[in-house]
Amino acid sequence: MKNNLLKFLLFGTVLVGLNLLAAFAFVRWDATEEKRYTVADATKKMLQNLDGQVLVKVYLTGDFPPGFERLEGAIKETLASFSDYSGANLAYRFIEPKDPALQDELMKKGLLPTNLFANEDGKKTERLVFPGALLVYEGKEYPVQLLKGNKSNSSEEQLNQSYENVEFELASAIRQLTQKKRQKIAILVSHTQVPPPRFSDLIATLQARYDVFFDLNNPANYDGMDALIIPKPDLPFSEDDKFKIDQFIVKGGKALFFVDGARVDSVSLEGTFAQPSGLNLDDLLFKYGCRINQNLVKDLSCAYIPLNVGNMGDQPQIKPMPWRFFPLVNNFGNHPIVRNLDAVYTRFPSSIDTVAVAGIKKTPLLLSSQYTKLLKAPALVAYNEARQQPDPRTYNGGVQTLALLLEGSFVSLFNNRILPTDPRSAGFVSGGKTSKILVCADGDLIVNDIDYKRNAPLPLGYDRLSQNTFANKDFVIYALEYLLDADGLITARNKQITLRPLDKIKLKEERTQWQILNLLGPLVWVGLIGVGWQWRRKRRYGQ
Repeated sequence: MKNNLLKFLLFGTVLVGLNLLAAFAFVRWDATEEKRYTVADATKKMLQNLDGQVLVKVYLTGDFPPGFERLEGAIKETLASFSDYSGANLAYRFIEPKDPALQDELMKKGLLPTNLFANEDGKKTERLVFPGALLVYEGKEYPVQLLKGNKSNSSEEQLNQSYENVEFELASAIRQLTQKKRQKIAILVSHTQVPPPRFSDLIATLQARYDVFFDLNNPANYDGMDALIIPKPDLPFSEDDKFKIDQFIVKGGKALFFVDGARVDSVSLEGTFAQPSGLNLDDLLFKYGCRINQNLVKDLSCAYIPLNVGNMGDQPQIKPMPWRFFPLVNNFGNHPIVRNLDAVYTRFPSSIDTVAVAGIKKTPLLLSSQYTKLLKAPALVAYNEARQQPDPRTYNGGVQTLALLLEGSFVSLFNNRILPTDPRSAGFVSGGKTSKILVCADGDLIVNDIDYKRNAPLPLGYDRLSQNTFANKDFVIYALEYLLDADGLITARNKQITLRPLDKIKLKEERTQWQILNLLGPLVWVGLIGVGWQWRRKRRYGQ
């Protein structure tokens, strides 16, 4: 009796001690193969440093098909982990937006719905679901779209990609909403003749995240900026212009070049003419490790354009025809910037070659398909091109790089060229600091279209013919996240969840026996345990 009492007291003491320890020490063990419940270190650090409460209102809840239920479950699991790491500084709730007034309000705030089709009692039904969330912090709201992924994949794969992106999308939104000091981005609009409304969607998106400045006043330098964006330049850069850009980069500044290798602007009856761009940037980019070629990349994987294919009576017949000068990029490098990215819409892109430069890491981001043909400028871009049936054998140019990431310590183009008597020599830096630059050989990638009837800009990446919005904006935003993210929050995009689909044929054939096993198996197992327990008691205590 005394031994039993001591064992009971010892057990109680251990149990109380473990509970007290659990109150002060947070331990989580992820036993899954893909570490699907593990939060990235950068995310943990950001959550632990929150100085106010963030409320996350998720609108993806209700009676859904399995794929959406899985995404809803992933959001719940992620927010539960976030809440654990943030202490009392993150709260969340799930709201089903049944009220039409609430649905209208959510759309006005930037949450895009999606149509969900289902069969209910033998009838096909359609309803709007909102796969997103609104984050609230100190009276400010921030919308987050959680249904993302490559639309060319199956719906199951796209939902799985959305599952993989949940942590990054939520963590990135929390950081944007709670950061006290915003990073500064300069857009070099002084070298482009593209009207400002054609950049308006990108600028509005950037202004929601960063402090945006323009170089219209021709500043002496770009000190104080965190990143430069060079958007579709069509006016040549002077040596002084290049010197300012060069010094910004070699001092550790980040830069994004969206530059055409060939300019397509002059028009004739037969089509348009592609001319070498003549921007005077070749030596600068060559020094950093790449060259934008003066050509156009034609790709069999391409968008469509409306084209007059003839008349029927006195009426022109306008039909969508493939325009191989507008490649749809759905081939990406191995990098978190482009992981799970939807297709990117390009117009008259050029190819990029890499150059051997010591200490510079080069990562291709946007790649063409293998069925390409290169057209060297100057050249005629004939309208009749779209009517012709291409011969795939002539599209043998192979995969071409359209966007390239360069990382490392860059050496100045002006090294050993600045004389002591030059006024610029006082603050000249030849290199030494690590930086990152992105070079994209398509200036149109960041140019949005215009709805001329409403006189309003269309979303960046929107194709009015197919009415699809491609991932141009996501590509730019993710690139900036990577270039400017010192903590590495974007590494959360590397999370990979393996789909393990059931064999549908086998499932159909063996459905009944597995249902019976799942129904009766636990009862039989519990019964066997009970019989065994009674037999043991009878053998031990029976006479």
